[in-house]
Amino acid sequence: MPTKITFVIDNPEAPRAFEPVYENVRTIAATFPKLRRLESAKVWPKEDGTPTPAYRTLDLYFESYDDASAATATPAAAQLFGALVESKVTFTGLFSDIE
Repeated sequence: MPTKITFVIDNPEAPRAFEPVYENVRTIAATFPKLRRLESAKVWPKEDGTPTPAYRTLDLYFESYDDASAATATPAAAQLFGALVESKVTFTGLFSDIE
């Protein structure tokens, strides 16, 4: 079954400083084995100026759950997770069955 890994990245303390980190994360994600498609998005700011529920999302599409799981066990995944953790931004990772 097609599977998507989604990273929901919370608002960083310094968004401008986080952008190069995110570009690195995105570049690393593009090297995941058996990756079918990568979708990157930046959450629109709220019109009233209040904080958004998240800052960015990154969706990684795979042919199967097994392919997605195997990708998270690679050195590239360790590098991606390390970059996010080192940036001190909080994030949520989700595995989803694409319907």
